[in-house]
Amino acid sequence: MKKKYLTLLLAATFGAGASAQDLFPDGTPVPAWFRQSSVVDASALGRHFRLTDYGVANDSTILQTEKIQAVIDEAHRAGGGVVVAPRGTFLSGSLFFKPKTHLHLEEGAVLKGSDDVSNFAVVKTRMEGQTLKYFAALVNADSVNGFTISGRGTLDGNGLRYWKSFWLRRQVNPQCTNMDELRPRLVYISNSRDVQLSGVRLVNSPFWTTHLYRCENVQLLNLHITSPAAPVKAPSTDALDVDACRNVLVKGCYMSVNDDAIALKGGKGPEADKDANNGANRNIIIEDCRFGFCHSALTCGSESILSQNVIFRRSTVDKAGRLLRLKMRPDTPQRYEHILVEGVTGNATALIDVNPWTQFFDLKGRKEPIPSYASNITMRNITLNCSTFFNVTGSAQYTLSDFTFENLNISASKKPELNAGYISNFTLKNVVVNGAKVNSNE
Repeated sequence: MKKKYLTLLLAATFGAGASAQDLFPDGTPVPAWFRQSSVVDASALGRHFRLTDYGVANDSTILQTEKIQAVIDEAHRAGGGVVVAPRGTFLSGSLFFKPKTHLHLEEGAVLKGSDDVSNFAVVKTRMEGQTLKYFAALVNADSVNGFTISGRGTLDGNGLRYWKSFWLRRQVNPQCTNMDELRPRLVYISNSRDVQLSGVRLVNSPFWTTHLYRCENVQLLNLHITSPAAPVKAPSTDALDVDACRNVLVKGCYMSVNDDAIALKGGKGPEADKDANNGANRNIIIEDCRFGFCHSALTCGSESILSQNVIFRRSTVDKAGRLLRLKMRPDTPQRYEHILVEGVTGNATALIDVNPWTQFFDLKGRKEPIPSYASNITMRNITLNCSTFFNVTGSAQYTLSDFTFENLNISASKKPELNAGYISNFTLKNVVVNGAKVNSNE
């Protein structure tokens, strides 16, 4: 009777075909919005403003920032519309989209970023868990509700010169940070609702590829996001950085970058949870995606104060460093909770990585680390070839609790051990490593 009642309740809430998978890890219902993921039809978004109709030349050698921005501004003055890049290559510095404007890249279109950082505006923005002055991205949209990027074209960050400069600087100063070598991101969307990015290729970003800050109801659909690991490594080119956002769907995307594929951010520092510019990530679903080379498919951190209700499912990984990584900063109050990873196949260096963060932190004069927590972490229905099964270290600076591993079939070539005495309430159900069942506390 209880099961029948639950089925009826789910059907009433979600419609026919609903199931228990329509719940977030904390048991709250997943809004119907997450299943309403049809790709936007650019023809239905208003008048089209083709770049070449406004004097923008198909020429990869001529910087045309002002001309392209003038088309965006004209679309805004006209009450809104779609800025269309036709087949060809258009070189630009930072562009700023306005309310009711959109970007559509036709097949064969390339909007290419300048490799001279002086062509990017210095603005108040968000970077690495801080609100500060820094370079704008190639494509920027702030307070642009309903903003879309669509089509089958390409946003090319043209990052090679920036990457080479970064590694040369590291040779001179091994302690230089990511932000010491100045470089723009590819896409930055902030303070916006009902956003969709679909279909396009996002490649060769100088820095983070797609950065969302304080956004709600964002869908990233069928994107192809890449940057190289060789012959020149593209440093810190995260495919997607989700920073203090709510309701984010990542579906049908391919990501292969020389850093984390999806990183959940939100703020850093001993007082990060008291800074009004920071915030939590809640209700994040990543599904039906493919991951190539990356440091980690899903990472919480390194700048994060709360990531809650995260689902990563029905995806494949190939050459990922880790499937799931929790970066535990000693200088930031962090809480990672109600995270579910399920239905994943492929290969990675490690299934899970939880360790103290040691790179570039600042306790601001404090002698002791700031306590952090990770709880209600579930990994289930996973078949993975890896080198290390369980790369988790205990530490006085954080508390780990309520982990569940269920229906795991793992091949671990070097480190198959599970040393989890420092995790309280750790449940194992049908976990097989190298053909042998791991001791269970069912």
